Amino acid sequence: MTYTEVSGARVPIRMWADPATVESAALQQLRNISTLPWLHGLAVMPDVHLGKGATVGSVIAMKDAVCPAAVGVDIGCGMSAVKTSLTARDLPDDLGRLRSRIERLIPVGRGLHDEPVDPAKLRDFPVAGWERMWSGFDSITEAVKDRHDRAAKQLGTLGSGNHFIEFCLDTAGSVWLMLHSGSRNIGKELAEHHMTVARALPHNQGIVDRDLAVFLAGTPEMAAYRNDLFWAQSYAKYNRALMMALFQQAVRDEFPRADVAFDQVISCHHNYVAEERYDGVDVLVTRKGAIRAGSGDLGIIPGSMGTGSYIVRGLGNPDSFNSASHGAGRKMSRTAAKKKFTVRDLEEQTRGVECRKDSGVVDEIPGAYKSIEKVIDQQRDLVEVVAQLKQVICVKG
Repeated sequence: MTYTEVSGARVPIRMWADPATVESAALQQLRNISTLPWLHGLAVMPDVHLGKGATVGSVIAMKDAVCPAAVGVDIGCGMSAVKTSLTARDLPDDLGRLRSRIERLIPVGRGLHDEPVDPAKLRDFPVAGWERMWSGFDSITEAVKDRHDRAAKQLGTLGSGNHFIEFCLDTAGSVWLMLHSGSRNIGKELAEHHMTVARALPHNQGIVDRDLAVFLAGTPEMAAYRNDLFWAQSYAKYNRALMMALFQQAVRDEFPRADVAFDQVISCHHNYVAEERYDGVDVLVTRKGAIRAGSGDLGIIPGSMGTGSYIVRGLGNPDSFNSASHGAGRKMSRTAAKKKFTVRDLEEQTRGVECRKDSGVVDEIPGAYKSIEKVIDQQRDLVEVVAQLKQVICVKG
């Protein structure tokens, strides 16, 4: 489908979803965003749903301003995936041992490594830029400086919620590794610190929703946020790279006779800010629950823990600010999912997947998410499908 235009206060809202299917609270959030005087444009992806402050699945282009709530608390959250030389024929009937091996190497939930992982000891880790990322810690806000050791031990860890590690098969029977995580606790604390600072600034006192408070170009508050934001985005990228290298190690160890080879890793943020140019204007583009889909850009759009996922290539559609959805998107809240579904429902909806099947992850049940196939179909003018994947192992915190 092409987008539907919905009236906004300052600019039209371009929506790659049927407005009739979008919850009223999310539509109100979008209208609130459209009132911001710094807004250049607003695009809405087909996985749109209610978020804190800004709507998940929104792409917000601003001139000389940025809204920290439009990035969210998991700065730099995103996806990584890599195709392997393994095929379905190489896999054992019971995948429980491989799942256990992955969980031993990569802490999940609130877990962290006993000692920071040394990337130099990992065969598949792209070391370039690692030292530069860590040297940047010295310049971030004093409010989180005492979190250095914890941040170091959380690199290469998954977290909880909708974060996951998956071992997948594509339609040709090739094995892919895929994972989803972000900037862990350090990103959350940085985000919350700057949101508090923004809400107190005088120019934000008259906006319709104080959660949409912005920083303005040329101010010390903007400079401080940009510094911490871009550092956290880099931290998130290396967190995924470290996890992927540990995941690749687990696979090599599990299949020692296969001499497993890996293609180049695909990686993309979906909660982040980028400096881009549209309509002859330099803007700060915030993608909250959206990936960059510039012409030729490879991206990852996952479903849920029992459904398919897609590797896609961007078509470079400027109407969406070169963006696409970040996943299937929730169709109900976690609280609603826990009330509606049972462990038995989870077992049924994840049949054939080696994964947790307990009350702790019922809120992540596939039935709580939109149809990934429909979400992909709604953005055929934004991306083309490169590969369709289906998990056979899903690790969650």
